[in-house]
Amino acid sequence: MQFTGVSLDSRRMRPGWLYVALPGNKTHGARFAAEAVAGGAAGILTDAAGSEIIGDCGVPVLLSPDPRSEMAQVAAEIYGYPARQMRMYGVTGTAGKTTTVMLLAAALEAAQVTVGTIGTLGFFVGGREVETSRTTVTTPESPDVQALLAQMRDAGAATVAMEVTSHALALHRVDGIVYDVAAFTNLGHDHLDYHGDQESYFQAKATLFTPERCRQAVVNIDDPYGRRIAAQVAGKMPLATTSVGGDADYVVTADEVDAAGRHHFRLRTPTGEHALECGLIGAFGVRNAMVAAAILESDGVDLSVAGPGFATAYIPGRMQRVELGPGAPFVVVDFAHTPETVGAALSALPAGRRIAVLGAGGERDKAKRRPMGEYAARNADVVVVTDDNPRSETPADIRAEVLAGARGLGAQVIDGGDRRAAIATALRLAGPGDWVAILGRGHEREQELSTGRIPFSDVAVVREVWRARG
Repeated sequence: MQFTGVSLDSRRMRPGWLYVALPGNKTHGARFAAEAVAGGAAGILTDAAGSEIIGDCGVPVLLSPDPRSEMAQVAAEIYGYPARQMRMYGVTGTAGKTTTVMLLAAALEAAQVTVGTIGTLGFFVGGREVETSRTTVTTPESPDVQALLAQMRDAGAATVAMEVTSHALALHRVDGIVYDVAAFTNLGHDHLDYHGDQESYFQAKATLFTPERCRQAVVNIDDPYGRRIAAQVAGKMPLATTSVGGDADYVVTADEVDAAGRHHFRLRTPTGEHALECGLIGAFGVRNAMVAAAILESDGVDLSVAGPGFATAYIPGRMQRVELGPGAPFVVVDFAHTPETVGAALSALPAGRRIAVLGAGGERDKAKRRPMGEYAARNADVVVVTDDNPRSETPADIRAEVLAGARGLGAQVIDGGDRRAAIATALRLAGPGDWVAILGRGHEREQELSTGRIPFSDVAVVREVWRARG
């Protein structure tokens, strides 16, 4: 049976498409089968429970014990297996995925390669955004992934660099793709609300590094979980390891930071030593550039041609500088939203008094809230606790947990209230030469409240508050 498209959203059906009816947290997608058929669905893929709900709907009903996995394979076939027609790079890890992908894009563009990117910041080909209905924040559902890849192929992309989340791996969103190179950055405390415990979270990530999913691996062995993955893949596929100053295939041998916070570093690789520059604030930029360099060389890209692109990389919401003019404090906006990334972002700031503004998201991993406060207090002089995306939870209750983790560690700790007020407090407390780090939401342009989404950009609000001060 031939289908022209596939979707798990009955509202997005088109004539000739396959509707995939999956079990959900609240209901089963099979209950929307009639709506899908009315929209033109030519068939329905579901499990045994879904089949009983659907009954006779007038179109063929296909049964699978794992319809999610089957959906990914069907989507890849419908769109002509686009991943097979481009070079594919996949990056996984708790932190560093977005930065590494954007560094890859900048390097490939320097090498005159048309590149597509898929991740938290959106979907782009050659620097231009690809319009699509996104289904998830970072890695879309498999039908959308395959449709995006087909769009990128048709737009002339020769290579695609994409973030691969633990959810994407566990939920079969990237099934049907074999990455030419897959990379692991690190593993921290995150997503335990979904995976249950750290080991399950790790195992989800580790499934990327199997012959069924990738041909070559790049692994940061400074991370203990990276060392486990390196041991897992050794002898099964080509492996390149990275380390800052350790014993690895890719090693940073020197790193100097100039007055503007730009890194000038030397990287020893299997092809020799390269002098490179990274304009991102903090050592994380160099670490991620090292991973990107290993990916490129593993796939045969000349680093002497592509490497200069690292100096021009710009990542919205990732240690993004917000220039406020003479006499203003230094301000950065970053997406750090786990204990480890909060600590890393703050410790990456150059010398000076540090003021952190952060909160924790509602309806997400509650176990990380107190540690986030603790890491902030250990790495900043002032911690202003505020709302992140509280969603349906009471904002003050979330702040109370973060505050509890921050108190008693030597930093000045303030309940800053709502996010605009907290940013105003931080800027009022900061003087010239101080650093204000606004953490948690990065590039996001909307804030999720119990009443719905409202426009809110940390970068824009910083500028508005500063202007209002005159």
